[in-house]
Amino acid sequence: MKLKFVALASVLAATGVFSSQAQADQQLAVSICSYVAADSRNDLRKTLSDHRLRLRNVYDGILCDGLPLVRHAIRHNANDTADFIIRQLPGSQVASSGDIEWAESNGFSGSPVIEAIRARANS
Repeated sequence: MKLKFVALASVLAATGVFSSQAQADQQLAVSICSYVAADSRNDLRKTLSDHRLRLRNVYDGILCDGLPLVRHAIRHNANDTADFIIRQLPGSQVASSGDIEWAESNGFSGSPVIEAIRARANS
C-alpha cells in the first residue's frame, strides 16, 4: 500500500532522515488507511480518539494508495467508514472535493457513498 503523509513530505525530503516522530506519523497513516480499507469505522474512531485527532484536521494530509480517504473507502466498498468520514468533514470541503465526479468516472457511480456525499454537500 503506497502511502503519503503530505504534512511530513517536505520535512522528510529536506532532511532525508526519518525521525521517530515521522515514523510514528507514518505508522498512524498506515493504520488509518488499513481501517478505512477494512471498513472498520470503530477502529478508525478509536485510533483518532487515542491520538486526540480530529479527522477534519488530518484529512488533507493522508493519502492511501494516492487517494484521499473518501476515495480510498469508495474503492474498497467501505461504505460505513466513508459515511463516518463524510460526516466528520465540513460540507463545503465535501462539496468541493470532486469525489462524485471521480467516482462516476472510475466506475463507482453505483456506490451508496455517492448519495452520502451529495447529502453532506447540500447541508
